[in-house]
This record gives sequence, C-alpha cells and structure tokens, in this order.
Amino acid sequence: MDNGPALLRALLAEGAAAPDVAVVDVRLPPTFTDEGLQAALRARRERPGLPVLVLSQYVEQLYAHELLAGGEGAVGYLLKDRVTHTEQFTDAVRQVAAGGTVMDPQVVAKLLNRGEARGTVAGLTPRERDVLELMAEGRSNAAISETLHISGSAVAKHTASIFDKLGIAPSPDDNRRVLAVLAYLRS
Repeated sequence: MDNGPALLRALLAEGAAAPDVAVVDVRLPPTFTDEGLQAALRARRERPGLPVLVLSQYVEQLYAHELLAGGEGAVGYLLKDRVTHTEQFTDAVRQVAAGGTVMDPQVVAKLLNRGEARGTVAGLTPRERDVLELMAEGRSNAAISETLHISGSAVAKHTASIFDKLGIAPSPDDNRRVLAVLAYLRS
C-alpha cells in the first residue's frame, strides 16, 4: 500500500484473512511522518497478534516502545540501512510471522540506554525541547505546529515522546502536559 489509510483498510478488510506478516514503512503518505506505524498499531489493536515488521530510517524509541507495549510478540523493528542481505531480511520476516520478535541491535541499545536520562529534560532531542518550550509558553498543538512548521501529527509524536522520556504516564488524576512543563521549568 502506498499510504497509511490504504494500508489500514487492507490490514482490516472484513472477510479477508489476516496477512501472514505486514511489512510496514514507518513513514507513508500523506504526511510522511508516522502513518505506517500508526496504521500497523491500530491494526494490531483490532487484530491482536497481527505480525508486523516495521522498517525505519532512524531509531525512534517511542516507536519501538509502542510496538513492544502489548508484549504479544510477532513484531519487528529494523533499520532500513542496516538490512544489507536478502537472507537477513527474509529471516526477520519469517521470525515475525512465526510469532517472534526481531529488533535491530541499535534499537535494543537505545531502549536499554533510555532510562539514563529518564525524568530529566536533558534526555530530550532538540526538536522535543522546542516543542516543550512552546508548551511552556501555553501554546496549543496547532500553534506549535504552525510555529515550528511541522505537521500536527509530528507535534503529537514529539509530545508523546516527551511524556515517555520524562516518565509521565497517563493518569486520570494528572495533566501530563502540565507535569511536562513543570519538569521543563525545573531544568
């Protein structure tokens, strides 16, 4: 499929058997942010255990975390530029299709190191800091999007990553945005 909505429709087509494995690029049209990943995650919510192998240009801890969050297996996260042999790729596809988990070693290293700066603004990327600074100014996601010239879904992705890196879990009693701003102001 050449775009996120088409991929989602194909993965959830009524009456159709679930695919043996869905190989998905994180960035798909129309915005080239994370449509592929979002379609795959939604399909897995609606078809639990759907085998998904994600291909990405970069190590994104949030993406890997979202894929692994269910703990069900049948997932993979590979970096495009590190898949150098056809056999390596087909082995990963087979392993995910069989219910296994395949992670690029660089992704694993990032996940293991992510706790080092957890809870501090120091662990944020420059773009995440820009988003958090604008949040601290009281800006909405739409205003942040306009100011930074990025899509609304990119702002949402950065915001979710900020919450994750600061260790701010969803809670009915707390406003995560306010807690993130407080962490920013303390830094």
